Amino acid sequence: MMIHDSVRVGGLSLKNRLVMPPMQTDLTGRGHVTEELLQYYADRARYSAPGLIISEHCCISEQGRADGKQLSFTDEACVREHRRLTDAVHAAGSRIFIQLNHAGNAAEPLHGEALVSASDVRSLRKPDTPVPRPLTKEEIADLERQFAAAAKRAVAAGYDGVEIHSAHGYLLNQFYSPLTNRRSDEYGPDRMENRLRFLLETVAAVREAIGPEVPLAVRLGGADYMEGGSTEEDAVEACRMLEKAGVDLLDLSGGMCGFVRKGHREAGYFGSMTEKIRAAVSVPVVLTGGVTKLAEADALLRSGKADLVGVGRALFRDARWGENA
Repeated sequence: MMIHDSVRVGGLSLKNRLVMPPMQTDLTGRGHVTEELLQYYADRARYSAPGLIISEHCCISEQGRADGKQLSFTDEACVREHRRLTDAVHAAGSRIFIQLNHAGNAAEPLHGEALVSASDVRSLRKPDTPVPRPLTKEEIADLERQFAAAAKRAVAAGYDGVEIHSAHGYLLNQFYSPLTNRRSDEYGPDRMENRLRFLLETVAAVREAIGPEVPLAVRLGGADYMEGGSTEEDAVEACRMLEKAGVDLLDLSGGMCGFVRKGHREAGYFGSMTEKIRAAVSVPVVLTGGVTKLAEADALLRSGKADLVGVGRALFRDARWGENA
């Protein structure tokens, strides 16, 4: 089966093409690594043996925390406890990337502080949250530095690579999507290079922080699948720009629609998007969504939909999914 073939991501060799994608576990202690969390990741690495695990999203600052159970990676104190996590995964035979995120208008409101976003548009996925204020250019630059600092800590903690989260309606995705970006400056929605500017600047800052050898991935919410939102054609253009910027792995998912696609329940339901992107770029592309069987993952690879396939909820429910499959 093609799913068992090795694949390279940047300079890193993965033993197979199965990916365990980011999924929040709620097993943290107010963001800290717990014994339950270590066991969760180690068991899935040991029994299902994915070539790559991408951690659940980790907040780069308290301002960007999605909720109280989100895994934290906000300061140097996190390095030691995350080293325990990476050691556990490596001992069980898999590679692991960290996923870094700022929730923007979907964040947990801090006492007395306004939420921030591209524009003063409420979260489309959390409509009960307050109206955010637009980030200033100085604040954007500061957040880019925070992403870079977190990425540098991730390397020190033993992660094999870094993934920047720009999907599912979180901050970087809020700049990319025309549904939430109403700015009139160089970060505005009039051109793709402007919609993607914050992300591209973050990619550049992270790359400088981690060096040329550490693989860098982006999870892109390529299409919103909503009227007036980002499209699959937008995703192709964005991925070409991300590859040119030095991204080693493109991990595709939904934008404002989240990790589901309305009206689609087939295995690989973002495949129409990833197939177009794979034809336009030379770096590996990950497809996740609706895959529950090993044969489905293999068929998606053979049909040219992607280079790696993520299995999410099935692995979330059963650490021995791969062993049983």
